[in-house]
Amino acid sequence: MYCINHPDINELIEIAIREDIGTGDHSSMACIPQDQTGAAYCIAKETGVIAGIELARKLFHRIDPNLVYKPSKNDGDLIEKGDHIFDITGSDISILTAERLVLNFMQRLSGIASQSNQIMRLLDGYKTTILDTRKTTPGMRLLEKWAVEIGGCKNHRMGLYDMVMLKDNHVDFAGGIAQAIDKTKNYLLSNQLDLKIEIETRNIDEVKQVLAKGGVHRIMLDNFTPIQITEALELIGSAYETEASGGITLATIKDYAETGVDYISVGALTHSSKSIDLSMRAYNK
Repeated sequence: MYCINHPDINELIEIAIREDIGTGDHSSMACIPQDQTGAAYCIAKETGVIAGIELARKLFHRIDPNLVYKPSKNDGDLIEKGDHIFDITGSDISILTAERLVLNFMQRLSGIASQSNQIMRLLDGYKTTILDTRKTTPGMRLLEKWAVEIGGCKNHRMGLYDMVMLKDNHVDFAGGIAQAIDKTKNYLLSNQLDLKIEIETRNIDEVKQVLAKGGVHRIMLDNFTPIQITEALELIGSAYETEASGGITLATIKDYAETGVDYISVGALTHSSKSIDLSMRAYNK
């Protein structure tokens, strides 16, 4: 999914540059000679998992191709407070112009990677796979889902186009579970689309309706308790993939994994992660 040269990432970088730099970094240009060079370094101010190392290289070189970037860490490395992340050498103005762009991206992505890694380690030994959701920052989805993978969890669908997910509102608007499944299969057939179908269920009765109808790949058990999920899994068996979702926290996620459900989707991986604090400092001249 992730590619450092993906057009969406290139476009996002241009938007970020326009937003932050605009007509120029007047603070730096006002007080620093244009030909002055120097070096700076990035350090971690807290523990976590670093993400955005290669993105930082791309950002620095977009601002100034002559900047020399030397990372001390790789994406996915565990970091401690005080760890050296990278060195950057070249034009002082260019370094200062790129500083906040680089830190904003890396702090956000490292926060997501760190939270994903925390959950992944918490469920070490369980068969359940942890998935992200579409609850991402608009425009940042590709990078945020990349950070989830760096942290050790997995990606759900990228968007509305690469998998069919029939949620409660789809079912209600379609007139019921059977109608929603029939209409979806007809739509995919008529449009020659080869997409997997997942359907959300809100209670055991809806699970039974899906099993009676068939024709899907995965059943989502939304806002079920672990006890209810265990009951649902006994009905479903190995006929379909299963996914637990809704209100699952760090305090309860092990209880859900212990049911043996195939997947647990956690929107908080991206929408509620806390950025990791990083800092850039100039080397003394």
